[in-house]
Amino acid sequence: MANPGQTSQTVPATRDSPASPRSRALAERLRAVIGDGKVLTDPAQLRTYECDGLAAFRVRPGIVVLAAHRDDVVHTVRLCAEAGVPFVARGSGTGLSGGAVPVADGVLIVLSRLRAIVSVDPDNARVVVEPGVINLWVTREAAPYNQAYAPDPSSQQVCSIGGNVAENAGGAHCLKYGFTVNHVMGAEIVLPDGDVVHLGGTAPEHPGLDLLGAFVGSEGTLGVATQITVRTIRAPESVQTMLVGFHTVEDAAGTVSDIIAAGILPAAIEMMDALAIEAAEAAVRCGYPEGAVAVLVIELDGPQVEVDEQFRQVAQAAEARHAFETRIARDAAERALMWKGRKSAFAAVGRISPAYYVQDGVIPRTQLPEVLAEIGRLAEAADVRVANVFHAGDGNLHPLILFDDTVPGAAHDAEQLGFAILDLCVDAGGSITGEHGVGVEKKSKMSRQFTEDDLDTMQLVRCAFDPAGLANPGKLFPTPRLCGERPGVHTAADTHDPALGEVF
Repeated sequence: MANPGQTSQTVPATRDSPASPRSRALAERLRAVIGDGKVLTDPAQLRTYECDGLAAFRVRPGIVVLAAHRDDVVHTVRLCAEAGVPFVARGSGTGLSGGAVPVADGVLIVLSRLRAIVSVDPDNARVVVEPGVINLWVTREAAPYNQAYAPDPSSQQVCSIGGNVAENAGGAHCLKYGFTVNHVMGAEIVLPDGDVVHLGGTAPEHPGLDLLGAFVGSEGTLGVATQITVRTIRAPESVQTMLVGFHTVEDAAGTVSDIIAAGILPAAIEMMDALAIEAAEAAVRCGYPEGAVAVLVIELDGPQVEVDEQFRQVAQAAEARHAFETRIARDAAERALMWKGRKSAFAAVGRISPAYYVQDGVIPRTQLPEVLAEIGRLAEAADVRVANVFHAGDGNLHPLILFDDTVPGAAHDAEQLGFAILDLCVDAGGSITGEHGVGVEKKSKMSRQFTEDDLDTMQLVRCAFDPAGLANPGKLFPTPRLCGERPGVHTAADTHDPALGEVF
């Protein structure tokens, strides 16, 4: 079972509870407006949508809307606003933080049918897509024009652009090219009251407040994107990939810092430890160096002359750190095989463990040796195995905590170890998340990284977009707050029902 997540905090499913009168009435209005076939209320159908990739958090929605057009989203959100019913947008459902977990008796708006590639404009290096378009499709559309879409999560064959925007997804090549936010130029957004607005546009830069930047990564709490304009990059003249084996994790991690310190910025530097290598070999037979305690997958791209010189320097850096084997991809097929082991790592862990829990934290890359060693000590103390596979170039860790979910308490122990690793990341000067979002999983840790003033400021932004608090409520923030009618921070003189939470 992949990534079972935080069992001790699992939101209880509502499988057997009947729909409320409010939910039934809203469903009838939705059917009348957008069509009966797009509105699901049968409990057996609703169970399909109880969770995203973090399967431990399950909530049955009251209604599922299978949007097939922008107007379906507009009508659904407007009716939700009129009825005061919360809603959650969902793409491919591959998220790993519970960001697309429904709200009980609320509406889940599924965007996977909005899969039109609206336009491809190679002259201006941009592509306009609907939110259900799969990540890899954008590069396929741009490839005939010698262009590509840079963000490439490991799930790029199945994850959607809309979900990437919601979570600000990254991928192996974000070291050089940045995250989704660096490649989104504009978006058509349905606000939580049903109004349609356009943020950004087709120009590289826009004056005024960066509202588009605030929207990307907001995890659906500010509205629903129904059309997205992304920038493409010119495909590099040369791409060279190498696989390097090491006898120690410390030497592999040290090589990463040495490469960046030398002024070289690879397109990607990925790292896997022995346990992750074992899983990948069992799953896809990637043929990584036998006996390696750690491997690096290093990819350089750019002008041929530059890549050749950087390649020589990288090889020297690896040799200086006692690399015992270096392989160079001779063609695209060998490059794909090198990447296959890395990109299949999450799923591959299922070959060596009944269940696992994946974390996502970021540290300064110079801290890699120390932090990895401490993760090893924490794992040993907890008597739990941890497979490390991550974006080493920018210090984005993905420790995979292995456990047997048939053993009582094992899931809880895995969860606690995951939280300890997040604390370790913050103490090292890093962050609790790099590219998987906060969602439900990490919201209790937001206070570990941010002050109350920080969190209040973030929620003031949310209130500006969604004063009724209907868009993906219960996500991101450890203490959800209501948006009062008056601006400013809530004072002790104000009174309200304490069961409703705090009020600004």
